[in-house]
Amino acid sequence: MSSTLKIAMAQIAPVWLDKKSTLKKIENSIIDAAKENCELIVFGEALLPGYPFWLALTGGAEWDKKVNKELHAHYVRNSVCIEKGELEEVCNLAKANKIAIYLGIMERPIDRGGHSIYASLVYINEEGNVQSVHRKLQPTYDERLTWAPGDGNGLQVHPLKAFTVGGLNCWENWMPLPRTALYGQGENLHIAVWPGSDHNTKDITRFIARESRSFVVSVSSLMTKADFPKDTPHLDAILKNAPESLANGGSCIAGPDGEWIIEPVLHNEGLIIQTIDFNRVLEERQNFDVVGHYSRPDVTKLIVNRERQTTVEIK
Repeated sequence: MSSTLKIAMAQIAPVWLDKKSTLKKIENSIIDAAKENCELIVFGEALLPGYPFWLALTGGAEWDKKVNKELHAHYVRNSVCIEKGELEEVCNLAKANKIAIYLGIMERPIDRGGHSIYASLVYINEEGNVQSVHRKLQPTYDERLTWAPGDGNGLQVHPLKAFTVGGLNCWENWMPLPRTALYGQGENLHIAVWPGSDHNTKDITRFIARESRSFVVSVSSLMTKADFPKDTPHLDAILKNAPESLANGGSCIAGPDGEWIIEPVLHNEGLIIQTIDFNRVLEERQNFDVVGHYSRPDVTKLIVNRERQTTVEIK
C-alpha cells in the first residue's frame, strides 16, 4: 500500500440556502478532483446549503421575529435528509471515481423527527458508502438559534490507504475531549471543517497537528455579498449590515510537526491540492504520542458515548 495520499480541499462558496444548486457545485468539484487523481476531497462546514449568516445580521436573537422564522423555515427546507437519498449522486461519484469525501451539510434527520437541523460532517468512502455522520456536539454562540446539538455517534475514524482519518466541525476542534476520542481510535489524519475565514484556521490547525503528531487538513468555504442569490428571503435585510466578505477561506494543511505544508489560502475559489506522506506521522510519533507511549491511562481515561440519541425508541 502506498504511503501517500492526494488530497483536494474544495474551497468554494455555496449557492446560499439553495440545496439543489449547491449540490451541483459540490458534484462538479468532485469530478474536477477526480481528474487530478485525488483520493480524498474535503468540503467546509455546513456548505450544503450554507452557513446561517443572517443570525448576526438581522437580530437573530429577537424573540418571535418574522424574518428569523421565515429564514429558518427556508433553511430547514433546503437542508439534507440522508435517509431520503439526497446524497445519492455524491455517493455515486465517490464510487465511480474511487475518491473518499468529507462533506459538511445541514442535516434534517428522520430519527430526530425531521424538523430540527444539525451541522453534520459526513464521511463517504471510496466505495460510495456513507460511513459516519457526525452531528456537531455543541453549536457555537448564535448557531444555537437555528442548529440543534448533536451526539457522539459520529466520533468515528476510518481507514484510508495507510491513514486513519477522522473529523470535527469548526469550534468543536477546540474541545480537548472530542479530539482525544479520535486520537484514541488511531487518528493520524485530522479533518477540521469551517464555515470560512483564516481567523478560525490559522492557530488551531497547527496546534492540533503538534498536539496529535498528525496531519491536519482545515477546509473552509467562501462567502461574499455577491454570493447571496437574488431570490433569498429578506435579502435586503441581510445585505444591509453584511460586510463585502463574510468568509474569506483560510483552508490550509499542517504536518505532524505542526509546521505549515499549505498556509491559509484567502479569497481564492477552487481546489487546493496536496499529496501527503504517512511516514511523516511515524517520524513525529517517535518522541510524542498523545494516546500511546506518552499517555497514562491508569491515571486519566476518557469515556465516549457513541449511542445515536433519539427521543423515541420503538421496540
